[in-house]
Amino acid sequence: MKKFLICVMLAAPLAAQVHHDFLTADEVDQIREAQEPNDRVTLYAKFAKDRVDMVKSLLSKDKPGRSTLIHDALDDYSKILDAIDDVTDEALGRQVDMHKGLSAVSGMEKQALPILQKAQDSHPKDSDRYDFVLKTAIETTSDSLDAATGDLGKRTRDAEAREAREKKEIESAMTPEERKTAQTEDKKAQDQQEQKRKAPTLMRPGEKKPDQNQQQ
Repeated sequence: MKKFLICVMLAAPLAAQVHHDFLTADEVDQIREAQEPNDRVTLYAKFAKDRVDMVKSLLSKDKPGRSTLIHDALDDYSKILDAIDDVTDEALGRQVDMHKGLSAVSGMEKQALPILQKAQDSHPKDSDRYDFVLKTAIETTSDSLDAATGDLGKRTRDAEAREAREKKEIESAMTPEERKTAQTEDKKAQDQQEQKRKAPTLMRPGEKKPDQNQQQ
């Protein structure tokens, strides 16, 4: 069991089971199926937008009991953003190009931030019941947006350094046999990821595309 857990941590972090109490059962299933980091953060961005839309809708209707729903939606929203940053940093540490996913995230956050700020500035009469999570949501959005639109090269280098440091700490606690097994699994995962990056082709090995000038 110990070897299995070590291999999972080193070789297949995104393949681990997803258990998020801030997502619905259907959302958890979708996240579990989205093993590619860009697809995963894009899904998270969609779920975050859904929470903001819910808050906006609830604030437009003065109905009893809405404060609890607003509180929970805002709390879930902030946790989703934290998950986005975790997946992004982990992927960057493995040198995955995250431009596509971060574009979706920053687009969502640029729309969400004014909505959240307007909710805070309007001072709803029941705001004392969700004021703290609203402030947290605004701060988390600002920080996440800065990270998504900032220097991706520096963020990648920081993530790589952190990934290498954590990996070294894990390996230092292993026996020689465990270290060998983990390295084998790590190499296998890297080979599989490299294979996925290669564009599919129907051409046989060594076969070249015909020169278009010769075809004309």
